[in-house]
Amino acid sequence: MDAPGDSHDGLLQPLPGDPSETVRGPRSIVLVVDDDAGVRASFRLILEDEYDVLEARDGVQALEVLRADPVDLVLLDVRLPGMDGLQVLARIRALDERLDVILVTAVKTVKTAVAAMKLGALDYLTKPFDQEEVLPLIRRAIEKRTLEREVVALRSELARRQGADALVGQSPGMRKVFQVIEQVARITATVLITGESGTGKELIARAIHRQSPRRDRPFVAVNPAAIAETLLESELFGHERGAFTGAYQRKLGKFELAQGGTLFLDEIATLRAEAQAKLLRALQEREIERVGGTRSIKMDVRIIAATNADLRKAIAAGAFRGDLYYRLNVVPLVAPPLRERPGDVPLLVTHFIRRYSREFNKPVTAVSPEAQAALEEYGWPGNVRELQNVIERSVALVGGPVIQLRDLPLDLMLPDHGSRARETESLSLQEACERFERQILLRVLERAGWNHTEAARLLGVHRNTLQQKVAKWSLRRPGSEP
Repeated sequence: MDAPGDSHDGLLQPLPGDPSETVRGPRSIVLVVDDDAGVRASFRLILEDEYDVLEARDGVQALEVLRADPVDLVLLDVRLPGMDGLQVLARIRALDERLDVILVTAVKTVKTAVAAMKLGALDYLTKPFDQEEVLPLIRRAIEKRTLEREVVALRSELARRQGADALVGQSPGMRKVFQVIEQVARITATVLITGESGTGKELIARAIHRQSPRRDRPFVAVNPAAIAETLLESELFGHERGAFTGAYQRKLGKFELAQGGTLFLDEIATLRAEAQAKLLRALQEREIERVGGTRSIKMDVRIIAATNADLRKAIAAGAFRGDLYYRLNVVPLVAPPLRERPGDVPLLVTHFIRRYSREFNKPVTAVSPEAQAALEEYGWPGNVRELQNVIERSVALVGGPVIQLRDLPLDLMLPDHGSRARETESLSLQEACERFERQILLRVLERAGWNHTEAARLLGVHRNTLQQKVAKWSLRRPGSEP
């Protein structure tokens, strides 16, 4: 499911009484690592008006904090008990090479500075320090990290504007979807998206994330059905080194990778019972434990789940936990099937033609009236994903600037697909055959350039037989006089 993002500005209103109109993104977090409690207190006083401040008294505690909490900047003392600052810096870079570290020391030497820069330290602070010295340096470091995130967000937005993951539609069903997206994007409530396969549930989840205060934080998608049962828990929650055979090093799970952002759980109905219990705990307590771990890790993750199954039936059958369902179904959102919004088909066709003509570097600009009619009449049991595949294939194979009826897959002409299937159930065999025969005749006439003699030859019938059928169904070349 896909649509022009900018055409819906101003369409939606905030939820009544929703305080989220003034919601700001989460404050940046600074970790201060120093064995001197007085130094840690001084940094806290300087920084706490603008940032959230975490503290650690040595390198071991600092690394524990970094594994448990999202951090944007580290202020690291060079002289620490046990591991010194440079050793801790090396460990930090191994954990997260993008995390900026500013070294703090009482004695600034060229040797230490060179070693620090080689290990990737952002800058240097010398004790004693004052607020006028510290704050500008911290602000520059945080601004650098913010700009890096904005670059990621802008690249994502550019991809969206180029049509990679836009939501397209103007039907009432899609307008309702856009409205809910805009309303829930401002808040952190869990969303459950339901709908048939191919309706664009992940695109809806991405749209919610893009419009939220978390837009510059990660969007992590995971499909439990695509992960082996033995690996699922590790994929979601991570594992410690030695947790099981083959766990040679610590691995962060999807929850931790999505820290501060959005975790999209696709096809949630396929989640196994044990994983359901752990997911429920994560939602309730806002914390997880890695496989083989002994401590809880705090989570700041927005959950969006999706399914093409009826979870109420799954609950009745004992296949899905009712308490988990109610935790997930805080804000329900239904992705409408394409057959319920046929007016969006022309918009989607145009959208995909532009996308794939650009991708394949082909000057394809439109579809013929006959091809357009066939696309609009088809029931699309595979929804937008099926339509996307048809247009991608047609653009790839067409020889000219216009996709003709002959360029479409033959099964689009069959009368027993999608929403048309219910209509044809009441047709006689003769009526069904005539409907299919008409589509084939129209396709061959188009291929023959409406030359009846050539079309008759291609069909293997007498020209008079062809003309009788053309008259019977009032078939005419597009643009010709009736």
